[in-house]
Amino acid sequence: MARGGDGLQVLSALDAAKTQWYHFTAIIVAGMGFFTDAYDLFCISLVTKLLGRIYYTDTSKDSPGSLPPNVAAAVNGVAFCGTLAGQLFFGWLGDKLGRKSVYGMTLMVMVICSVASGLSFGHTPTGVMATLCFFRFWLGFGIGGDYPLSATIMSEYANKRTRGAFIAAVFAMQGFGILAGGIVTLVISAAFRAAYPSPAYRDDHFTSTVPQADIVWRVIVMLGAAPALLTYYWRMKMPETARYTALVAKNAKQAAADMSKEVYRISRAQTLIALCGTVPGYWFTVALIDVVGRFAIQLLGFFMMTVFMLGLAIPYHHWTTPGNHIGFVVMYAFTFFFANFGPNSTTFIVPAEIFPARLRSTCHGISAASGKAGAIIGAFGFLYAAQNQDRSKTDAGYPAGIGVRNSLFVLAASNMLGFVLTFLVPESKGKSLEEMSGEAEDSEEEPVGARAVRPSETQMV
Repeated sequence: MARGGDGLQVLSALDAAKTQWYHFTAIIVAGMGFFTDAYDLFCISLVTKLLGRIYYTDTSKDSPGSLPPNVAAAVNGVAFCGTLAGQLFFGWLGDKLGRKSVYGMTLMVMVICSVASGLSFGHTPTGVMATLCFFRFWLGFGIGGDYPLSATIMSEYANKRTRGAFIAAVFAMQGFGILAGGIVTLVISAAFRAAYPSPAYRDDHFTSTVPQADIVWRVIVMLGAAPALLTYYWRMKMPETARYTALVAKNAKQAAADMSKEVYRISRAQTLIALCGTVPGYWFTVALIDVVGRFAIQLLGFFMMTVFMLGLAIPYHHWTTPGNHIGFVVMYAFTFFFANFGPNSTTFIVPAEIFPARLRSTCHGISAASGKAGAIIGAFGFLYAAQNQDRSKTDAGYPAGIGVRNSLFVLAASNMLGFVLTFLVPESKGKSLEEMSGEAEDSEEEPVGARAVRPSETQMV
């Protein structure tokens, strides 16, 4: 059936629609989910040293406690396992029940589990960590649902001229979430240090960790529920996407109508990297995705990540000598910049554009889950792989690994593989969703007026 046929008037009108206020409302409402996602997934890495200090310190030893290797891997990685499962499940559910009806479920799971993670209980350190891991798995499950649903909803709301920028803008809110996690941790840890001063561990093993330190990580973790809770109302007011109701629900009429210095230091470094590398990378993608295209950005991103990884790995001894640490951070920040002005963004955008409407959410979930499988390997594997090859120089409880330098070479090789595989990715810049999926020729719907496809601002807000 021709693209200009009566049955596809609603879709033609969506593709030709001018950018209006409801587009930006959708970006904010969907983007706050990613803000929350990033905060929740990354804030735990900022407090792991504090958890080790509180629950695993042996005052008879000369150094403060740290999480055992298996506990550290579980605390950092279990949410990624939940995310992978959530991406697959909610992606499938979004195609079965509709985007809107499932969208609120993911947000409430995130809110409940963020709060529950901060309330983790137990009479022993093992009990507390087990409870924390349980709730963080289900937190990740809810976060996983946000990936395919947010991308699919934004792609189906947008016109084809600015669709890439709109999807990228939703994903770019992740950068602000990472930045917020660092800032919140900085503020809370600084306030705690001012309110409860304590001697260094080397000066007094017994009083260096005050009881109130247990509150710090709980507050940081629970604050992740706040932005999600604030956007729940507006997310529930969003109408179902016109493309879903027209192409999947087969209802074209309805579619037309629709405490410690370690914590402070780590959070400061991550905040600096997010501010200088991560956040700018996202917004470079927003600005240029519909200008240079998805293919070019992904190709450049993988190539530059390979270059910077090799730039860190080859002269690794140089970067570890005193006085050169700032250079290492700068190189590392550039790696994050090109990850986000590159494959981290494009692999979120492209799956929302190239699959048919009846499978779009499911396939995006599978694609996102594949990426999250890599994150799981990194979260669990890098802790071990980066350990010194000399067993006597590894962190407490860890076996010998291949070392940081060799781990960087492995990452560089992975980036180069991504560069090669990019040549298999189709370019979707300037094309409609139906052109990419072939639905322009398959759909046979009733005539629908173009004016009705615009969700009203009252519905959106």
